[in-house]
Amino acid sequence: MKNDINSKTILSVFEFIQKYGEQTNDGKHYQGLTAFSDFDGYTVYLTGSGVMMRYGFHNTYHLDYEHDKQKHDFLSKVEQIHKLATQ
Repeated sequence: MKNDINSKTILSVFEFIQKYGEQTNDGKHYQGLTAFSDFDGYTVYLTGSGVMMRYGFHNTYHLDYEHDKQKHDFLSKVEQIHKLATQ
């Protein structure tokens, strides 16, 4: 998949959710997205709308989803939170 999302956007959304999100069993949750990392913090994850994003080594990411609508909804949520994070 081509890079539809800037790595700075991913990291700012992750950090915003970590700071302002509500703690759940799965990670921090904010406005439809959940953010968590692996045990060493090297790989971060964003989930929501049936999508799991894995972001890590060399600023690369991978999206797992079944339908394009899920991807569209997920990316919309990422963009909404990114706007909040950069205000």
